[in-house]
Amino acid sequence: MSVTLTDQDKTTLRLAAWGAVSLMSAAGIAESAHKVATHGSIALTSATGVVGHVLTKAPKGVKYGKTVAELADQVLPALTESMSLLRQQDPAEAANFRGTVIVAIETAARTHLGQPSPTMAEMARKITAALDAA
Repeated sequence: MSVTLTDQDKTTLRLAAWGAVSLMSAAGIAESAHKVATHGSIALTSATGVVGHVLTKAPKGVKYGKTVAELADQVLPALTESMSLLRQQDPAEAANFRGTVIVAIETAARTHLGQPSPTMAEMARKITAALDAA
């Protein structure tokens, strides 16, 4: 199948994926927000397929807000919307997007020793739920 994404679609995918990493970074601030963001970003830029081409760049001009709640208000619906629009065009690319985001948040959560903090684990759960809500 061929995937045709508008500029707005690409912005939504970027907001969703890069925003998920930002949410993990905010949840992991006690460990090292920079390491969390760095590792999650590397995972996103390692994506392949149509998703990989779109996620090579972080979204430009997006205002994430001043709080984690404001960030989540934008990112979690964007994750669900991204899954819906990709699933309509190519279920394999939807699976690729989901897998890419999951790898990014799992990579971000493992940047410190041991298990992810309860805060990071809960944020990962919310991100996964948003991906699966489509």
